[in-house]
Amino acid sequence: MDATITRVEIHEFRYPIEDLGTDEHGFNLVYDPDSTLEATQLALKVHTDLDVTGEYVLVTSTSPDQIEKYAKYLIGKNPFEREKHWSEIKRALRKYDRMGIGPIDIALWDIAGKHYDAPIHELLGTYRTDVPAYASTYHGDENGGLDSPEAFADFAEDCLERGFSGFKLHGWGGGDSSRDLQREIEAVHAVGERVGDEMDLMYDPACEYETFGDALKVGKALDEQDFFWYEDPYRDGGISQHGHKKLGDHLETPILQTEHVRGLEPHADFVANGATDFVRADPEYDAGITGAMKIVRMSEAFGLDVEFHAPGPAQRQCIAATRNTNYYELALVHPKCQNTQPPVYEGGYSDMIDTIDDDGRVEIPNGPGLGVEYDWDYIEENRTREPLVYE
Repeated sequence: MDATITRVEIHEFRYPIEDLGTDEHGFNLVYDPDSTLEATQLALKVHTDLDVTGEYVLVTSTSPDQIEKYAKYLIGKNPFEREKHWSEIKRALRKYDRMGIGPIDIALWDIAGKHYDAPIHELLGTYRTDVPAYASTYHGDENGGLDSPEAFADFAEDCLERGFSGFKLHGWGGGDSSRDLQREIEAVHAVGERVGDEMDLMYDPACEYETFGDALKVGKALDEQDFFWYEDPYRDGGISQHGHKKLGDHLETPILQTEHVRGLEPHADFVANGATDFVRADPEYDAGITGAMKIVRMSEAFGLDVEFHAPGPAQRQCIAATRNTNYYELALVHPKCQNTQPPVYEGGYSDMIDTIDDDGRVEIPNGPGLGVEYDWDYIEENRTREPLVYE
C-alpha cells in the first residue's frame, strides 16, 4: 500500500507520583510518605498522509537519542513496511542497545491497526482476549510500607483477596549485610507460608545480590516454598548465561532471565544454552512489537514460555497474540501508594491495582491499534520542553 510518514513528534512531559521516593542509593523506587516523585516520560506521534496518526506514550525509560535517529530515518518512508524499517534501524544502532527502536515500532503498529480498524492483536493473530495478572511489588522500604517480611505477607494476602493468582516480591537487596540477606529469606518464607498454597509466587531481586553464594541461599529458600520463578538475582546485571545456568543447576525453582539482554539473537543464545527456563520479553526493551513477537516465536520453538515485562497497552496486545505465556505483570503495586502510570489514558484504561476483574484478570483493549486513547491536553500542559519535530 502506498503511504508516507510525513512527521514525527517527540514530547517530554512530567507528572507527580505521591508517596514515592528512592532508596538510600537513589535507584530503587520505594514507598516514602514524605516525598513526591517528579517523573518524566516521552510521548510519540507518527503522522502519515493517510490521515492516520500512530501514538504511543512510553511505559519505561529509554534513549531519546536512539528514538530521534529512528524518527529522522522514517520521514518519507512507508509506515506499513515495519519489517524493513526494523531491519535497517537495527543495523544502524548496532553499536548501541537498540532500545530506541521499541517505542516507534509500537507507534507504527498503532498506525496499522487504526488503518485497518482492528486491534493490533487481531493483525498478529488473536489467541486470547484476557489474561490473569500477578501483583508485582515495589521494593522493600524502611518507611512503614513493605518494611518487614510480615508486611510483604500481609500485602500478598490482600492481593489474594483482591483476586490475584500470582504475587512477585522485589526485596530490599542483599548486598549490604548478612542481616539484609536474612530479611529477604524471611520474607520468602513469610509469604510462602501465608499464601503459597493459593498463589503462584515469584521473586525478583533486580540484580541486587553481590555474590553467587547469596543468590544461591535465597534460591534454596525459594525451593522450600515452591516458588514459580526466580528472576535476575545477582550483579552480573542479568546477562551471564554461564552464571544463570550454573545457578539453575543447583536449584529446583525455575529461572527467568533475559529482561536485560537486548535483541533476538542474545535471547536465543540464552535459551539454546539452557541459561533460563522462562524467557522475558518487553515491546519497549526488545525493539518493539516486531522484536518482542520474534522472541515469542523463537521461545515457542524451544517449548518455553515468554513472560512479558511491565504493564502497558503494547504488552497486552502482544500477550493477546501469544499462546506460550502465563501472566500479565501488574507493576508496581503497594498497599500505600499508586503505580507509576502517568495520568494520560482516557476511556477507562488503567494499570492500577484495582484494574483486575473478580477473577484476577485484565482485558485486552479491543479498539483500533493499541486500543487506547491518550490525553494529549495533559501531555502538552505538562511539557518539560518544546517537542522535537521531524518532517
